[in-house]
Amino acid sequence: MYTIEITGGRPLCGSTRVQGAKNSVLPILAATVLCEGTSVIRGCPYLEDVACALEILECAGCKCRREGDAVTVDASVIRKSRIPDALMHKMRSSITFLGAMTARCGKAEMSFPGGCELGPRPIDLHIKALREIGIRVTEKGGCVRAETGDFAGGRVHLDFPSVGATENLMMAATLSRGETVLTNAAKEPEICDLQSFLNKMGARISGAGTDEIRIEGVSRLHGAEHRVIPDRIVAATYLCAGAMTGGQIELRETEPEHIGAVLSVLRDTGAQVETHGDRIRLKAPSRLNAIKLLRTMPYPGFPTDAQALVTAMLTLGEGTSMVEETIFENRFKHCGELCRMGADITTRGRIAVIRGVTHLTGARVEAMELRGGAALVIAGLAAEGVTEVRGTAHIDRGYDTFLEDMQALGASIMKREAGACICQKRDEGI
Repeated sequence: MYTIEITGGRPLCGSTRVQGAKNSVLPILAATVLCEGTSVIRGCPYLEDVACALEILECAGCKCRREGDAVTVDASVIRKSRIPDALMHKMRSSITFLGAMTARCGKAEMSFPGGCELGPRPIDLHIKALREIGIRVTEKGGCVRAETGDFAGGRVHLDFPSVGATENLMMAATLSRGETVLTNAAKEPEICDLQSFLNKMGARISGAGTDEIRIEGVSRLHGAEHRVIPDRIVAATYLCAGAMTGGQIELRETEPEHIGAVLSVLRDTGAQVETHGDRIRLKAPSRLNAIKLLRTMPYPGFPTDAQALVTAMLTLGEGTSMVEETIFENRFKHCGELCRMGADITTRGRIAVIRGVTHLTGARVEAMELRGGAALVIAGLAAEGVTEVRGTAHIDRGYDTFLEDMQALGASIMKREAGACICQKRDEGI
């Protein structure tokens, strides 16, 4: 285990690229088991969750190979349809293997998934949706078992536009005997990316990005090559870091359309934001403005994954800001740690009130989940003095070259383990 040490107070300046999307590549890797062939996924970031997904694929019998940012998955043979508990507990996205594995093998078994502790995130929506297209699902002793049964498709309405449930249903329904119509579907860009990959494999899916998705079942799929979309939350992280440090940065290889809500908030704080093709340029104001009310919402609303990042940024805003978290009930863990750095934040339930201060001071803080950990890092970049961030395993789940990119933008940031500085990129490999 290592810590991140930051000497803050330096404006970020320069240009950097944005990695492939974590929340896109994970369901796409799960989808590779649907075909009896080989798929190549490009733009695949080096992340702990990606490594876990590859372990699951290999455990099932797939052959996986990584070369640079490309991952090749040969799913010609699937030997096991049960995912070991240890792998399921590593990340919540492992539940997306349920629909794909069941459709390919006729059955699947796995325990309830793990991931960041953000409050209750039941998989009831996943199970209900799969049952409504003819899959038999039973729950016992913390395990879920699914069998195809009368797998004929059907009409499914989600009580909440869950991204995971939408992905699970899309993957399962591709190999059903009939047509599936999903209403109140999630609209996130990652859903559109999954549809694109599945259609390249021979699926017949339309409607991703709207609240109604239609899946016409096919008898089999083939391997395909695909490049994942840029990571919109990493882009939001870097933009908040630039704004919070008073910097001027450019992001390359991104998709501005995917973070329209974040760009709108940044402009409201007084930052100058320009977009040109796949590039975003930001120039911070002399001091950020407060935001009267920011409410997280399903896409295309403000993303819950960017809430902690903007909360950190608003600690230096002039005036009082209010943030309402409507998606997860336990997503303000980072606020207490920001207060250790001199922030003035009061939380009650799903509301955080942020009274802007003129400066933050470096401190020892603990990352308790992925995006909250990233928020502490960008706060450290803006703080006076030295900040030490522990619990970095959470951050590794979502960011590939975070420290290297910040260093390229002029930040004084490094990894430290057992008193030694670790600045180099980790070795390649699965």
